[in-house]
Amino acid sequence: MGSASKQSNKSGGKQAGLDRRARIAELRAAEQRRDRRNKIVASVAAGVLVIGAIATGTWVVMDQNQKKKDKEAAANADIPGVKTFGDLTRNHVKEKVTYPMTPPVGGDHNAIWLDCMGHVYDQPVENERAVHSLEHGAVWVTYNGKATPDDIKTLSDKVKTTPYSLMSPYPDEQGTITLNAWSTQLVVDSASDPRVNQFFTKYVQGKQTQEPGASCTMGQM
Repeated sequence: MGSASKQSNKSGGKQAGLDRRARIAELRAAEQRRDRRNKIVASVAAGVLVIGAIATGTWVVMDQNQKKKDKEAAANADIPGVKTFGDLTRNHVKEKVTYPMTPPVGGDHNAIWLDCMGHVYDQPVENERAVHSLEHGAVWVTYNGKATPDDIKTLSDKVKTTPYSLMSPYPDEQGTITLNAWSTQLVVDSASDPRVNQFFTKYVQGKQTQEPGASCTMGQM
């Protein structure tokens, strides 16, 4: 009986050992499966982030391109009411010039331009110097006594934030507000007229500019 009992205990021990090894193997296999799943989930998440970043970058680029196209379209679009005056002379002169349009938008002019990097003048300026600024690609905003305080503030704010622009009163002009670029002019009744922004977009350093890139500083009053 003693011998049989020992044999039975030995067999039972072997079986228990086999069961433990099988259990350990099963746990390891389960752990490996979890690791694989986690790696797959991490890879998918990373892929989604990369795709999202690419998509966001692509959208930003597309949005910037669209804005550029919109700006170019606005700059090329015709603006109702704009008058053009053809080729105008560009000689430097010292004497006063009699211009065929009021305010003048081109022709012979003084050799010294007006500062026009967003300058707002509260007194009338010399025609001959303002015309030289137009030659450099500036937009000159003028107004008479019919312009309201709100009009003047709106226009002043616009000019102050726009390089290559200037503004001054012009009591003798017929229109309430006149927008002037080289050989180009638009008269409006109010600063809220949407054509004001259109004019700035198209003509500040626009295609009409006779001397692209020329300075709008170091001039005179």
